[in-house]
Amino acid sequence: MLNRAKQLLIPSQRSDVPPFIVMDVMAAAAAREARGERVVHMEVGQPAASAPQTARAAAQAALEHGRIGYTEALGLPSLRARIAQHYRERYDLDLDPARVAVTTGSSGAFVLAFVALFEAGDRVALANPGYPPYRHILTALGCEPVLIDTGAESRWALSADALVAAHRKTPLKGVIVASPANPTGTMLRADALENLIRAAEAEGICVISDEIYHGLDYAFAAETAAKVSDRCVVINSFSKYFCMTGWRVGWMVLPEPLVRTVDRLAGNLTISVPTLAQIAAEAAFDGRDEMEAVKHGYENNRKILIEGLPKAGLDHFLPVDGAFYLYANIARFSDDSLAFAKRMLDEAGVAATPGIDFDPRDGKHFLRFCYAQSAAEMREAVDRIKYWLRRG
Repeated sequence: MLNRAKQLLIPSQRSDVPPFIVMDVMAAAAAREARGERVVHMEVGQPAASAPQTARAAAQAALEHGRIGYTEALGLPSLRARIAQHYRERYDLDLDPARVAVTTGSSGAFVLAFVALFEAGDRVALANPGYPPYRHILTALGCEPVLIDTGAESRWALSADALVAAHRKTPLKGVIVASPANPTGTMLRADALENLIRAAEAEGICVISDEIYHGLDYAFAAETAAKVSDRCVVINSFSKYFCMTGWRVGWMVLPEPLVRTVDRLAGNLTISVPTLAQIAAEAAFDGRDEMEAVKHGYENNRKILIEGLPKAGLDHFLPVDGAFYLYANIARFSDDSLAFAKRMLDEAGVAATPGIDFDPRDGKHFLRFCYAQSAAEMREAVDRIKYWLRRG
């Protein structure tokens, strides 16, 4: 009887996905801090700044008002309208608010998009290196993530030619595009994004555009896929630019035929996104001046790392176009990024994420550094890494 009961608790095969290693690094760093040791955090892609004052004030007012109930499955109508206004203001795009769906962060949006678009067994392309939960969520849903390697010739971004070549080899159902990208921070220029989308649609490949780092662009302005085609699914979030990671609120811009599909799915999976977070998110748009000041801080941090890390010995990294990441090659020091990251945390007190989290093929030669902390911490990290690497 006991053996039969134990068999009931055997995890499903589709749940057997790798861990998101950055969370393990964060836990190890927290354990060191609990012992009273100093750690400079560069592992988690999380802003150090708070949500804008406008968002916090709106949430406080809502709490004082009283009852916080459910909203419509697709979100507060006023928030959906404000997001549509954002597209007019930032991208000069006239967007129907009915095509906007509010989600539990971008993570909830990915689940909704994948379930709405793909069947079990469908093959979905993504750039390698790339954000790990793309492939992990797809795997858990029974889809097949298809990694397309990127390199210097494409500025570490997925190209139309590479996508079409992969599709012609074995047909693809979808592709995930990210610009600015995690972990690389690289971006697609507007013409490259358009070429990629046009090529995908000509081959019958659905496009999902991850735009959660929009607003954090330094080399040139990011373009939205929604302006290229109304058949793309666009995903964004209040987590990064608006510094609202823990509020867990994001959004999707949907092709009109998918609106009711996502409405049904969202109503069943989550009922609605937390109302308090939606109220705060709507007010966050009025806190842009505050957020632009935060962005300028990232730009300064970016400069500190670009100038400082080569002096420490990490002189080979990818273009740092946007987001708040620097993806550095550590091959001259190690061919095991997990062990290297562990040693750097243990011996230098700097937490960073090993590249194997983002690239199962060549990630052993890379580390991702997040520069969303203070300038003083970035300088401290450079000094600690320099001393540690010179000490050997």
